[in-house]
Amino acid sequence: MTTILDVARASGVSVATVSRALRGLDRVSATTRARVLEAATQLHYVASPTATSLVSGRTRVIGVVTPFVDRWYFSTLISAIEKSIRHQAHHVLLLDLEESPNRRLSLTRDMVSKRVDGVVVLNVMLAEQEKVLLSDLRLPTVTIGNTYPGWSSVRIDDGATVTTAVQHLVALGHTEIAYIGAVLRPEAYGAVPRERRDAFVQAMRDAALPVHRGWVRLSDWTAGDATVDAMMLFSEERRPTAVVAASDEMALGVLAAANRAGLRVPEELSIIGVDDHPLASVFGLTTVRQDVRAQAAMASAMLLRTIASPFPPAVEGVVLPTELMVRDTTGPAGRG
Repeated sequence: MTTILDVARASGVSVATVSRALRGLDRVSATTRARVLEAATQLHYVASPTATSLVSGRTRVIGVVTPFVDRWYFSTLISAIEKSIRHQAHHVLLLDLEESPNRRLSLTRDMVSKRVDGVVVLNVMLAEQEKVLLSDLRLPTVTIGNTYPGWSSVRIDDGATVTTAVQHLVALGHTEIAYIGAVLRPEAYGAVPRERRDAFVQAMRDAALPVHRGWVRLSDWTAGDATVDAMMLFSEERRPTAVVAASDEMALGVLAAANRAGLRVPEELSIIGVDDHPLASVFGLTTVRQDVRAQAAMASAMLLRTIASPFPPAVEGVVLPTELMVRDTTGPAGRG
């Protein structure tokens, strides 16, 4: 296997000069650099990533902190981040904090110290000691979903997104509307569930509509759990004519429950979700679309710019728009 010493001998320069030339550093003349590159090409030399990291102090690895891996939203973000930074010769170190649906592991020094050049935090509600840890390690950090002072972020307006869903149902004449997507403990989910639930309640009040006791249902944000919640909702003597689900996965669970309960959609029950999950169009689900891959690409670009900059860049807070996608699961109230 060809070593850097072989390249140095072939080009007639020192190992240090070869290293500087291959890394594009200054103090190397154009003629010498060309000679080194030609020798490296002829000898099929590939620099050791470990050795390069030791010299530069950079790992070319980005840490992605996530509360879940097997949920569509998070897996899509992770995949899109990896593809975005791959083209910049960086790689992903996945830091999965999931321990249970409502409980997560803590971010520790051993997970990130000297292992990553920066961190993307995916909708995790960080504890104070975790924020201090990243700050003490001087790790550039960008968040998706949640926001923190001093860190750049990419997100949607979760409140406005759910308000759009409620307003769509109200415009169709619905007054008896339920909500699925509240959580007991936010540690594993971040602030998004609370923001969406609060927006639902406020949008109902703005429309002068009541929020019925028991119609704001808990869920672990999975289709299976939402199915159970919805079946309980539909078994009551008084049931809603429409349901807002805080995610499309939960909305599909509500759709399954409606089918089991013999409710016609949308004649007897309208259902709307949030996300535009790939299965939403397959099942004709009305939803409020967010561009998850665009969020990932933007956050990745922000982080790489921060890492490359010799000066602390200005903090950016980008809010991407969402879009109502009307399909088959919502219709006028009273058609049943």
